[in-house]
Formats: sequence, structure tokens, C-alpha cells
Amino acid sequence: MMSPQITPISMAPHAPAAYISCMTRRHMSACAAAAVALACSLVIAGAIFYLAGAAESSAWDGGPHAKVRLVAGTADKAGTGMMHAGIEIQLGPGWKTYWRYPGDSGVPPRFRFDRSDNVETVAVLWPAPHGFSDDGGRSIGYKDGVVLPLLVMPREPGKPVVLRLDLDYAVCERLCVPAEAKAELALMGGVENAALAASEARVPKPVALGEGGALAIKAIHREAGPRPRIVVDVAAPVAAVVELFAEGPAADWALPVPEPIAGAPSGLRRFAFELDGVPPGASAQGAVIKLTAVTPEAAIEVQTRLD
Repeated sequence: MMSPQITPISMAPHAPAAYISCMTRRHMSACAAAAVALACSLVIAGAIFYLAGAAESSAWDGGPHAKVRLVAGTADKAGTGMMHAGIEIQLGPGWKTYWRYPGDSGVPPRFRFDRSDNVETVAVLWPAPHGFSDDGGRSIGYKDGVVLPLLVMPREPGKPVVLRLDLDYAVCERLCVPAEAKAELALMGGVENAALAASEARVPKPVALGEGGALAIKAIHREAGPRPRIVVDVAAPVAAVVELFAEGPAADWALPVPEPIAGAPSGLRRFAFELDGVPPGASAQGAVIKLTAVTPEAAIEVQTRLD
């Protein structure tokens, strides 16, 4: 690659002494060398300045019950240019926040990244959540805190990336409180973050109905009647605590949280939920729903069509 062309005049605003010394022919050679050296030092200084700005995390933004920051991760090892990052939400004792589908009550987080520099897309991943019982019924989310992994695709890979987050979310103890946060972080793609890696490992793995190893959603069927319901059979290790969550095909669906019931075949756990929360004008017949099964050791999700 050709070196950038540097002339005494182009360097004059930055180094007047070097410029003046070049006004005679016999000093031109020495001046050119000095100009190249100075240009290199400016490039290196700029790189050091950017690296200094690329911290492992942003500052916290929040209050006594919840605070938020961005955390940096590694670059994609496949060489796609994609960078790993995360949104860390830290919660006060007894407080919770919500999953992408909050259940019977609650508000899911809403993210904006449009103020970012050199960012084409940001995908938000969701670690396995837990269910909670409260006055509003059964909700789904996280207690204590969570790191939501991000997959950041630069618009121009190889160039500096600055991620800027605007987050609207809710935190709840007995009452829910709306919250918002802003964070900014320069990404370099070279940070090993154990908490981020652990959260990425807890993102449910997509599998087909009947597949998934020790944890698997084996069967689903609809029971007719005055209050039709969906029955789901799940395979899991004998001692494992199993939770199951159901999501409709669109955000306006509000399916109940599945509950354990008796009657499962040997070696399986059975869950059921009524077909409540179907939007007006929509039909459950043929609808594609998503089921997420969670244990302390594993999490899977299955997309399936209702008969």
C-alpha cells in the first residue's frame, strides 16, 4: 500500500519549526524524514487515544433500585466482523425486571441504538429467564441482575465502533417503576468477559420438537372443551426443576404462563395453559408459537404450529 503523500506545507500547521527549516534546498531531505516521523507519531497517538477510550465497560446509569451499563466482549472468531457486547442490568435486593415476554404483568425492555457510530445492526439475545408469582399473576424475568448479550455488526468492519444505548425498562418490587438509561462504549472486540460469556451460554438453544438431549420438548397437543388448553410434555433430568414459557406469534398475543399438571407419561413432565390472550380477530388454529424450557443447567426453545 502506498504511503500517504506528505508535503512541507501540509505539515506546516502542525509543526511550524519543521516547515521553516525546509525553506532551503539543502534541508529538504532532513525535513522530509522529520515530517514522516511526525506523521507516524500522530497516527500512533490517535490509535492510543482510541484504545484508551475503548474500556471494558461504560459508566453505570441508574438509581438505587437498578442501574445499567454496556460491557465489551470479543470479536467473532469466524472473521465476520461481528462484535460481542452486553447490557448489564444490576438490581437492588428484592427487585426484578422483565424478559422479552413479561407474562401476565410487566413491561418488556425497549432498546434503541440509532445514536451509535459505525453500527449496522444490533441483535439482543435473552438468557434463560425465571417465572415469578405476584399480585398480577405469573410474570417472567430476572432477579438480582442480568447481562443481555448483544451481537453488533459494524457498518464498516475494521473501523472504530461506538455503541450508544437508549433503554426503557421497568423494575418491580411490590410496585413497578418505569426506568430509563443511557450508555456509551467504544468497542474493540478484544475483551474476555466471563459474565458475558456465561450469559451467552444461558441463551436457549433452538431445537426441533422432540429433540434437545436431556432437556427436550417431546410433544404438544390441544385439548378441546369449553376452555381449550395446550398440553406440553417435557423430558428433563429427574431431579431438575423445570420451567416452561409460551409466546404467541406476535407481540399482541398474551398467552398464560404454562403450569405443571399431573398425568404425564413415565419419565416426562406435563404442563398446560389455556388458550387465553389470543388477540381479537386472530385464530389459534395454525398459529406458530414458541415454547422455552428452562432448567438450572440448560435451556431450549421450540417453534411449533398449533393443530
